[in-house]
Amino acid sequence: MSEFVVRTEGLVKTFAGIEVIKRCNMSVKRGSIYGFLGANGAGKSTVMKILTGLLTPTAGRAEVLGLHVTLYRDKILRNIGSLIEVPVFFEDLSARENLSLHLAYMGISNSTEQEDISKVLKMVGLEHTNEQPVSKFSLGMRQRLGIARAIIHRPKLLILDEPINGLDPIAIREMRTLFIDLVQNYGMTILLSSHIISEIEQIADTVGIISAGVIERELSLTEIKSRHPNGLEEYFFGVMSGGHGIA
Repeated sequence: MSEFVVRTEGLVKTFAGIEVIKRCNMSVKRGSIYGFLGANGAGKSTVMKILTGLLTPTAGRAEVLGLHVTLYRDKILRNIGSLIEVPVFFEDLSARENLSLHLAYMGISNSTEQEDISKVLKMVGLEHTNEQPVSKFSLGMRQRLGIARAIIHRPKLLILDEPINGLDPIAIREMRTLFIDLVQNYGMTILLSSHIISEIEQIADTVGIISAGVIERELSLTEIKSRHPNGLEEYFFGVMSGGHGIA
């Protein structure tokens, strides 16, 4: 079994002849939280869409769970959970009904389905929504449900693009605790992007920084903190500005 759940080598993605992703090399270790940082438009979402099969790479190689993303898309999708961009739901249905339909779509059916759904709704703080339709949900509640849908089938890998968007400080803290729990007690690996550097700093094991489609640095958080007394923010802006002492 490989040490890495995600590997990309020389990954390239072009749109209308323009390279959006260039020579992207990424390695996400099994059982870790990988914090993916970059400015708007740097390429984070595009890389995540390639890893989840939503986009096809133009060149290079990408593997998830040891499988080529283009050749084994369906098998990969059964073993990952994702939240990319704004989650879309059946608006007239409840959170529970949405999760039940998702399990059916995934081809997962067992005698503990309703119990599993109840457990996941509690994990994300939606256990009291009952039969309330999703159309009545706030942005934060939708994000919570998106996370619930991503983890309901207990995937091996979670790919989360800005998962704390729309959440208040209490909910952000709850999700931080949940992500750590999913890794430590459920054996998941998480690839997570966020614009909130302090959140990445609190939970990530490794940080990758992408700029203009290129992974500029990939370093453990322990190494970053040992070299940069002011922490991840200092390191991030040093990389983005091309400053010294950022290796």
